[in-house]
Amino acid sequence: MQLHDKDEFTSEQNEQQGISHFPDNEELMITKVEQGQGRKRGRYIIHFGPYSLSVLEDVMIKYNMFKGTLFDKKELEDIVLVDEKQQGYVYALYYLGRKPRTRQEIAQRLVQKELGQAVIDEVLMRLERERLVDDDLYARQWARQRITSQRKGKMWVRQELRQKGISKASIGEALEEITDNEEWESALVIGRKKWEQVRGDVMEKKRKTYPFLMRRGYSGDMTRRVVNHLTASEQNGAYDDEELSQWDE
Repeated sequence: MQLHDKDEFTSEQNEQQGISHFPDNEELMITKVEQGQGRKRGRYIIHFGPYSLSVLEDVMIKYNMFKGTLFDKKELEDIVLVDEKQQGYVYALYYLGRKPRTRQEIAQRLVQKELGQAVIDEVLMRLERERLVDDDLYARQWARQRITSQRKGKMWVRQELRQKGISKASIGEALEEITDNEEWESALVIGRKKWEQVRGDVMEKKRKTYPFLMRRGYSGDMTRRVVNHLTASEQNGAYDDEELSQWDE
């Protein structure tokens, strides 16, 4: 099956014309099968005389939905549900293909596609079984990348991960893997860059560097250490804080 456009995977309720309108207690024979075009490519429209529904190609093949095959309404209802689950799974793979996602991010996107909660839950469980979604791993990788490469503080990263639906326990474990020295080095790099950009005397540099580091999510203690270090460096290495000896670059 080919992936062409995200809209392919939206709910196909209009195509299915409402399975509830199919007749009860009656065998329904497939009278025609046609491949969808354009945005519907990858889906097949299954006709039962005046009734029709659409399914993904792999669902059509799995249930032998070819001309002349007979189904009753209950069987078709089950097939429609399977198709919806597969549709959600395929879209989730498409969404994950762009970059890693959390459970919450995937669930929110599938809600936008008008999938039911039960279907979304099954899609998420399948993705976790296949190790395609792992919030713990995501949190660890995100924390390290944001702190060591993007020069953000742990407070900033904690808030980001909360917004992505990561549990408090997973966030705590992810941040514990980042040592104080790693965060210190990150803060010092970005702090020094800001320090050198500020025109003026030491007091002016401190006045602008301190809130800058706080806004990037570094704690007050970490910010103080960095600013003291930069101040001492500019004043010929005279440290203001005895603790700074353990925070060498």
